[in-house]
Formats: sequence, structure tokens, C-alpha cells
Amino acid sequence: MAELAEMVRYADESLRLTSIDDYPNALNGLQIENDGSVSKIGAAVDASGATFQMAIEREIDLLVVHHGVFWQGLRPLTGTHFRALRLALRHNLAVYSAHLPLDFHPTLGNNALLAASLGWEKTEPFLVIKGQSIGLKAEVNLRRDELLGKLEESLGGPVRCIGAGPMEIRHAGMVTGGAGGEIYAAAREGIDSYITGEAPHWAAVAAEELGLNLFLGGHYATETFGVKALAANLAERFDVPWEFLDRPTGL
Repeated sequence: MAELAEMVRYADESLRLTSIDDYPNALNGLQIENDGSVSKIGAAVDASGATFQMAIEREIDLLVVHHGVFWQGLRPLTGTHFRALRLALRHNLAVYSAHLPLDFHPTLGNNALLAASLGWEKTEPFLVIKGQSIGLKAEVNLRRDELLGKLEESLGGPVRCIGAGPMEIRHAGMVTGGAGGEIYAAAREGIDSYITGEAPHWAAVAAEELGLNLFLGGHYATETFGVKALAANLAERFDVPWEFLDRPTGL
């Protein structure tokens, strides 16, 4: 059994929540409190009634998520929103959310862990948004089909490739999640291949115009790394078990 407040302080400091600008609806940090104790941690990409139910069935009392309870913004406590919150409160489930701080954390972040899984040993900050670099880039020496295969292995599923760039890849950049709309900004940084989770339709056209390889690994799939790493880190430090709650969206 561990203290929730102690865990939250540690996570807030480790992720540097107060120094990272994020979207207002992210509301990073502890979003739902429980009675103050934690016996098991769960990790999920999204906060929802479905993931809350999964956590309760597994006797989890702290759920770490990437997209939090208030992602859709200010709205009445009615309907599905009310039912999800009631479920958490009735079953003493605390919810902790970390969005951008968990995307680009140097050791626990989605980008860092995906890059490591691809064997990128030396990376540099990439793509400045809101005054901070939200991705990573690296010098690589891979054929396009080789990178595609590595991505599919790392992400555990199919990856869409718009192969409009060179077959021999030398300069790759990545931003996990839904950063396909940043393709022009990514291209200005001199890469020949751009890896992200999902993109709007026009980004495929842009890739062709720019002569850029665009790899789309799935918003969900590219953002499982960080919540797993944070939950594992908390579990090890505070000596409690943890479990990943896999609920893919298909996007």
C-alpha cells in the first residue's frame, strides 16, 4: 500500500508538469482523487467509462492515462460523462493524467521510447510547438521498407506508409500521436521521412508535394509507451503492482 499524495508529488516533479505548456483541456496531474491509498496501478491511453470499468475489475485504485477526463473541455456532468465519473468515485479510483509532459519526457516519453525501440541511439529535439520541441529526429541509414518493418514490429500492428520520399532514408523525425498536420513544419527541419500516429487527409497530398515519406503508426499505438513507462516507474518506486489496460481505438 502506498500514499497517493506521495505518488502524485513524485510524478509531478518527474514529468516537470509546472514548466511545460500544454493544451488547456489536458489538465495534467491528479484529476480524480481517492481515499489516499494505492494498492495497484493501472495504465491506459484514454480515460473513459470503459477503461474505468476495466480498472475496477482488476482492483486498480490509481489509473495513469495520457488523455484525461476533461479532454473534451468544459461540459455538464450528465450522460456518459456523469456515469464515468460516478463509476470512478463509487469505486475509489484515482485518475492521473499526463499529456505533452509524457510525450517528450527524455526517458519515460512516448517519443524517446519509440525511438529506442527503433534502435535510434543518438537523437535531437525536433519540431517546436508552444515554445518546446515535441518530437525527436535522428540520422539513420535505412531503406524505406526496413523502417516500415521496424515500426510495425515496435507498434505491434500495421503502419501506413505514404512513400513519396527517397527509398534510402537518412534523416527521420517523429512526433507520436496526432501530429500529421505538422507535416510542413516537419519538412522545414530537413527530414526526408516523418513518423507520427495519424494525419488529416491533406497530409498525404502534402507528403507527395514535399517528396517526404510519411509513416502513420496509429494515434493509439504510438502513445502506449509513456503510460506504461510511468506506471512501471511508480510501481517500482512505491513497491506496488501495475497492469496495462489495452483498449485500442483503431485510430
